[in-house]
Amino acid sequence: MSDSTTKVRASLKKRYAAEKRFRLYGVTAIAASIGFLFILLFSIVSKGLPAFQSTFVKLDVQLDSATLGISDDPTEAELRAANFGGLIKQTMRERFPEVSSRGDKKALYQMISTGAEYELYDQVAADRALLDTSISLWLPTDDELSALIKSDADLSNPDSIVTRMSDKQIAWAKSLKDAGQLEVRFNRTFFTNGDSREPELAGIRAALMGSAFTLLITFALSFPIAVAAAIYLEEFAPQNRWTDIVEVNINNLAAVPSIVFGLLGLAVFINFFHLPRSAPVVGGIVLSLMTLPTIIISSRAALKAVPPSIREAARGLGASPLQVVTHHVLPLAMPGILTGTIIGLAQALGETAPLLMIGMVAFIVDIPASVTDAATVLPVQVFLWADSPERAFVEKTSAAIMVLLVFLVVMNALAVFLRKKFERRW
Repeated sequence: MSDSTTKVRASLKKRYAAEKRFRLYGVTAIAASIGFLFILLFSIVSKGLPAFQSTFVKLDVQLDSATLGISDDPTEAELRAANFGGLIKQTMRERFPEVSSRGDKKALYQMISTGAEYELYDQVAADRALLDTSISLWLPTDDELSALIKSDADLSNPDSIVTRMSDKQIAWAKSLKDAGQLEVRFNRTFFTNGDSREPELAGIRAALMGSAFTLLITFALSFPIAVAAAIYLEEFAPQNRWTDIVEVNINNLAAVPSIVFGLLGLAVFINFFHLPRSAPVVGGIVLSLMTLPTIIISSRAALKAVPPSIREAARGLGASPLQVVTHHVLPLAMPGILTGTIIGLAQALGETAPLLMIGMVAFIVDIPASVTDAATVLPVQVFLWADSPERAFVEKTSAAIMVLLVFLVVMNALAVFLRKKFERRW
């Protein structure tokens, strides 16, 4: 065997070994990425799942008009001002008659959520025949008691429990649990309530409505403007220095940090045009400016993918330039345009920084009913809860992240579906 053949084989052996190492590096990188993603998702899901459950306590409440401080036939205003909170406290004292000191009574009352009196009011307001009768109600507990019951801790051994509740409160909770008066149920309030200072009452409905209104404004503004701009630049604009400048600026705007758009919205739409602060209409305008470059670039790519033969055939049949675009090119490019639009909206759904700058970081309890009402969005709600000191807000934060991820996955899956369903191969 000649020396040249030996050198060639040695060189090939080294190249093959290098290729194997490169493949190994790639597989290792992918495995590491999947592993880190799994750890992240596992952490979010494990912390967020308890937020979809809540603990309720069963109380036998005597709806005495004298205790409530109302007449036998109360008016609506009188009923709203009734002492439902005092009635619940009296019921708790009757349930634990051995509790006598002022401090112990205060600790006993803390086991019931402050929202329990509103639950009781809703029951009586819906059926006034309940007045001066005794009823059994399941009322929400405080977040500490709820977390204790959901953790399935051994209440007979308080020393093994990590909680802020006192030993007396744990003993009272054990008494309620042994009597079958504590029950873990699906937490509907997480989807039906707005934000609250109390973790057990906080929900994401206000943030969901705010996100929906904001995305509606974003789509209504960005989609027609972006598609029209893409059609003009791709089909009608002459190739000169001005169009080159426009294209460069569009590409640069796609890379501008999102907080810059928030500063623009604060300076122009709020301070100059005096639009309402913390409103979806302003958030939608800001996010539409941020989304425009993404939709324009994807729409131009979709238009460019339509074969020139389609245009030539339409012109050969006598179609005008506008008819060529509207009747032939645009329908064929629409799947790609919609895909880019959905991806742009998904990006806008997860934005926080520009919305913080225009005041959508406000504490919103009421559910917004229009695009001009004060509102917040899901990412900002996550930001607010993550900064709260209560331990129960940790699971609320993770649960809100799970809901946000579900929306993002659905939107991206819809984009993939539309592309696969309507895509045409030339």
